[in-house]
Amino acid sequence: MQQNEVKKVVILGGGSAGWLSAGLIAAQPHLTHNAQITLIESPDIATIGVGEGTWPTMRQTLKTIGISESEFIQRCDASFKQGSRFDGWCDDEGDAHYYHPFSLPVAYQQLNIAPYWFANKDAVSFSHAVASQTYLCDHHKAPKNHLHSAYQGEANYGYHLDAGKFAMLLQQHCTTKLNVEHIVSHVECINSDEDGYISSLQTRDHGTIAGDLFIDCSGTHAKLLHQHYGIELIEQHDVLFNDRAVAVQVPYLNPQQEILSYTKATAQDAGWIWDIGLQSRRGLGMVYSSRFASSEDAKQALSQYIAKTQPGTAQNELTFREISFTPGYRRRFWYKNCLAIGMSAGFIEPLEASALVMVELGLNNLLANFPTHRAAMPTLAKRFDEQCHYRWQRIIEFLKLHYVLSKRTSPYWQAHKEANSVPLQLQENLALWQYQSPWLNDFDRAQEVFSAASYQYVLYGMKQLPQFPVLAMPTAIIEHFSANQQQAKRGLQQLPTNRELLNHIQQFGIQPI
Repeated sequence: MQQNEVKKVVILGGGSAGWLSAGLIAAQPHLTHNAQITLIESPDIATIGVGEGTWPTMRQTLKTIGISESEFIQRCDASFKQGSRFDGWCDDEGDAHYYHPFSLPVAYQQLNIAPYWFANKDAVSFSHAVASQTYLCDHHKAPKNHLHSAYQGEANYGYHLDAGKFAMLLQQHCTTKLNVEHIVSHVECINSDEDGYISSLQTRDHGTIAGDLFIDCSGTHAKLLHQHYGIELIEQHDVLFNDRAVAVQVPYLNPQQEILSYTKATAQDAGWIWDIGLQSRRGLGMVYSSRFASSEDAKQALSQYIAKTQPGTAQNELTFREISFTPGYRRRFWYKNCLAIGMSAGFIEPLEASALVMVELGLNNLLANFPTHRAAMPTLAKRFDEQCHYRWQRIIEFLKLHYVLSKRTSPYWQAHKEANSVPLQLQENLALWQYQSPWLNDFDRAQEVFSAASYQYVLYGMKQLPQFPVLAMPTAIIEHFSANQQQAKRGLQQLPTNRELLNHIQQFGIQPI
């Protein structure tokens, strides 16, 4: 029985997914029974570098791994992210926008305040009425000041980051502080035992690397789960159409330019443009569907956006990268003694920055069910798969929500409204939400990827209002709205801008916890 104990974990692939896997597993030996961690990565596969947005969950992830917030911000060109802003998604006019902030609506733990906002819907947007963080985003404010401890703040926040620099920081920390073995070599052969479990990986330069549990972080190629085991992708082309992107890094003309406190997503005729502000540059990209636009169309739209938002940029000096992807997720995520984390498990599109959080959620799922022995793997794999499938389906429904509510008239946006492209559960919820506001009982998991609050922000940001009488506001409800406005006023007075705080952190760091 001893020989099938899980004593060694082998991770194939680096990048954010691989090194986050190594870091979280190695940093918690009490959960992983002191398993030895080896990471193998190819010498000539670069980090894709598009996943530059995180959720607030990344704060706990970095804290668990043992990376200081100061070092992370200083080395990864990182900035603070407090949510997303959607420009031009409602209709063709293009001048309307709304926020999906990281903060829950005021009094969310006590009641559903959304129905009481309808009486004032023409005076103040939903997100401004219920989330003071929205005002911070309006004015490029940081979610904390220099007096806050590491990973603490006045408002909930995640980060924008340079994915390449992030992978390098994780690599150095894992190898020097967490005893992760790092092997740089090509894997030329995957060896299995008589039961079909992977026994080892044959490398070109470092011989045979044996293991008990293998984590596939090899990206969309999914070298272990797909190429070796044949686990195919459940494609989602018929629901979400985007399968291409053109990305570019744009330096600031003024090194002290204000930095956005949110990811800005601007609708286009056949897709949308992301705009992410780091300390030294912006990360921009046009994500689109090849059914409705060519790469030249996308590049032209992106170039026009750059010219409009940063006039004077020498675009002939910029490097535009073309990226193709197949939206979908694996039929299985854990098979035998191999599981997939990151893009090897699936990818839909960059909207709402779900890529890195799915890495975190997958790893937390693994750590909560870490196998001590091969005999436990079938049951644990079944649980892991069920959780992953549920989360991917909920992500797809939430992303689809952004498109199906739009009144834009181009063929791309109209195709998103066709009933056969809308998941049945989303159709049912949308029908229900015509008469009542989304709330906790609409979602049956304790840990949902997107809460009812997220649906409220998108629905009411897109002006999809229920058809029921406006509720009168008792004094207690008025006080909640008033408290939100007062909190916003204090934040605007007391918090520095993103740029001001990041300059301070570069010079002085952040107070430890």
